[in-house]
Amino acid sequence: MTAATGARERAAEPAVWTRDFRLFFTARSVSMLGTAMVPVAMAIGVLRAGYGASGIGYTLAASTVPMAALVLFGGVFADRFTPRRMMVGADLARLVSQSLTAVLFLTGVPALWQLMAISAVNGIAAAMFQPGLASLVPRIARDVQRAVATQRTSESLMLLAGPSIAGMLVAFADVGVVFLIDAAGFGVSALCLALLRLRGAPVAAAEGSIWGNLKEGWREFSSRTWMWGVILVWAAMGIAVFGPVTPLGALLIDGAYHATGFGFVTSAYGAGTIVGGIAAMRVKPARPLAAGATALFLLALQPLSITLGLPLPLMAACHLLAGTGSAFWGVMWMTSVQTQVAPEVLNRVHAYEVAGSVMAIPVGQALSGPVASLMGAREVLAVSSAVAVSGSVLLLSVPAIRRLRRVHHTV
Repeated sequence: MTAATGARERAAEPAVWTRDFRLFFTARSVSMLGTAMVPVAMAIGVLRAGYGASGIGYTLAASTVPMAALVLFGGVFADRFTPRRMMVGADLARLVSQSLTAVLFLTGVPALWQLMAISAVNGIAAAMFQPGLASLVPRIARDVQRAVATQRTSESLMLLAGPSIAGMLVAFADVGVVFLIDAAGFGVSALCLALLRLRGAPVAAAEGSIWGNLKEGWREFSSRTWMWGVILVWAAMGIAVFGPVTPLGALLIDGAYHATGFGFVTSAYGAGTIVGGIAAMRVKPARPLAAGATALFLLALQPLSITLGLPLPLMAACHLLAGTGSAFWGVMWMTSVQTQVAPEVLNRVHAYEVAGSVMAIPVGQALSGPVASLMGAREVLAVSSAVAVSGSVLLLSVPAIRRLRRVHHTV
């Protein structure tokens, strides 16, 4: 086959819905449904086991800390051993760990240390899995933005449906059943990823020390002002916006409108992320980060509506708009990362941006309670609203971010 013939065949393929993207889409949708179900099941299981709210916090932290600490190494290993191998291995590890969790709940009352140990394994697996996501989509779809938007929309649907499904399963069956379904989802994901036929395999990371590979990833990350500039803003927003809005929002909304009201506005935000994903499938701005940062102004409506104590329908509408802006920004950001960075270092660069984004949120969550006790919950969320607006302004004020132009990617 000549190069010209190969190029014509690639151009004749669907821009998104290739055989390989369908496999990838299935893998992400199925595993994300399980991921959305597990927090509900774990929280109820831990409470029923008698470990209280502290037990829930310890179990969540046991997963989050290893993920944040090891994701950089996940990027190195993905570049060394190929992303797919790392992702399939991580899925198989979680198939085993979640099956074990199911057995523990179905056969008795698991010890807290057992749940924490399994959560730590899941966190390590997530650190090995996450960096590879960035480099797969450009190798299975010609229209990267539409593929990312399609993937994100599906994930939003799963995140919206998962908690409700988990609640019904726990009510009518058992906590362990949820973990069995989650384990099966990781099995399906591993199989789908293993069946991918990837084009344009990137050059493997150079041999040498892991630290050398990390330094190379850091050089690539730090050399892009638009990237580290966004992460700095995002870290600040993680502490001041994303961290406080859930715990303090739950406190204030539950106090005013009870648990059903909190569920209603949370679902509205989830619905907004679906709207934002659909919009991102159709709108292709020449300067994606500028367009995304403009849409991100809507995010401030989430904490602001809670601060003002708006009527529930109006608060839900604000959450829907906030979810729309957040999702649109997310697609613009991921598309830029996946098309602007060379494939041979993309996994490591993505790992740095994930680490910078993820690490700040637990800090904000931990600080939100003590700060709210000093200032008041509404006052903290008022600051969150101001920071959200300021973050969008900062993103648009940096020329490297505002002027970054779309790259037309072809597989």
